[in-house]
Amino acid sequence: MVKHTEPDQSLIQIPSLRAVKAFVAAAKHQNFTRAAESLCVTQAAVSRQIKDLEAFLGTDLFVRAGRAVELTEAGALFFDAVQLSLSNISQASARIRRQSYGKRVVTLCCSPAFSALWLVHRLPRFLAQNPDIDLNLVTTQNFFHMEPGVRPDIVVSKVSTIRDGYHSHRLVHDIIYPVCTPQYLKQHPEAQSLEGIKSGPLLNLSPYGRAQVAEHVDWFIWFEAHGLNLEARLASSAQFLNVNDYNAMIMLTLAHQGVALGWHYLVDPLVQQGLLVRPVDAQLEHKESQHFLSFSNEKVDDSACCRLRDWILENFE
Repeated sequence: MVKHTEPDQSLIQIPSLRAVKAFVAAAKHQNFTRAAESLCVTQAAVSRQIKDLEAFLGTDLFVRAGRAVELTEAGALFFDAVQLSLSNISQASARIRRQSYGKRVVTLCCSPAFSALWLVHRLPRFLAQNPDIDLNLVTTQNFFHMEPGVRPDIVVSKVSTIRDGYHSHRLVHDIIYPVCTPQYLKQHPEAQSLEGIKSGPLLNLSPYGRAQVAEHVDWFIWFEAHGLNLEARLASSAQFLNVNDYNAMIMLTLAHQGVALGWHYLVDPLVQQGLLVRPVDAQLEHKESQHFLSFSNEKVDDSACCRLRDWILENFE
């Protein structure tokens, strides 16, 4: 007896992809004619596909007003969902096509700070040495709940276990010290002492909006580790600026706005270039605060992914 496969309702209930594409084009252009031109089909074909889609869903998706169209409430809800899905399909298709042409696409996920302050100084050399690799760089502050369809090959974060299917390598532990510009230090020579730094303008990395990757060291903790209480300065006139984006904080530091805490693995290139200086030798070393490279187990035989992984590890060594 032949065993019949049960109908897959999850697939049966999905509307025609061609109709969905017509709907998205019409929603973007708010005009069926321009939507047809963008898809290289006739206006009648777009109109028919959208009517079929509305019949399938049992509701109007557009309010027709002459040549212009506007999304209904149901249409707006549907557009938000399908636009992201089509984007994921498009990216996956492009990635597969490039691989078939000899290009290898590697997806690296990291924080904006790591991307801007660590990666950009070193990446050009890697890309020049590996012309067969196209890099897909995804930055986020939330490594546990990424967008649907995002499954990185490599993740650099402070999380030792990102998710199932990855194994991690330790990269570096935190070494944190004050930094400012040479110009700021020239104008504020008192910053060459901890007391002088404590009483002057401070740029502080706050935890707001930085769930899961928030650095646990701020100026209060850093000074406490050096036997100084920062609470007493709150009544003073010196400015204290909280910033929840590390890139923005470093940009403000480079704009001579005060002293910031520098994470060594991020700011060392700027110190080496002379753009930032260490006004004091004091630092805080946290061997328990580690950064990790997480590598997908599915990519252990992928030479392109392994090359990027090994390159990052070598740079930290």
